[in-house]
Amino acid sequence: MKMISILLFLISFNINGVDIDFVRTNYTASIKDKQLCSRMISELKKKNDRPINMGYLGGLQTIWANHVFNPINKLKTFKEGKNNIEKAIKLDPENVELRFIRLSIQKNAPSFLGYNSNINSDKEFIKSNQKKISSAIVRNNINELFAVSD
Repeated sequence: MKMISILLFLISFNINGVDIDFVRTNYTASIKDKQLCSRMISELKKKNDRPINMGYLGGLQTIWANHVFNPINKLKTFKEGKNNIEKAIKLDPENVELRFIRLSIQKNAPSFLGYNSNINSDKEFIKSNQKKISSAIVRNNINELFAVSD
């Protein structure tokens, strides 16, 4: 099964960079699939010139912290991801998908990390701007997050 997902992963990245729909589709799968998470991070690092790519890079980096054993590296990786998410939102503050990424991380981050101050505002922002979401994948990801968190 892992070999198939890796093959699909490699096929879905094109010459011009990241296939964002592949990242959207596999964002939550990266929580359990260390190899998938690592590969998406590698590809996004090469092509993080757009806020959405930077946002997903940050989200995946914070998820990667779960796959790392060393506590110092966990914290370093998490902070790097958090900074990328915040940088992306600063570049495109009205982007609903970026707010979803931040909300998905803040809802699941341990409270001692202190990365939870935007949960309510991001929830409200997403709910009031859902009509702006054109991607069915993103709408589904948001619905799944809200179903788990509400």
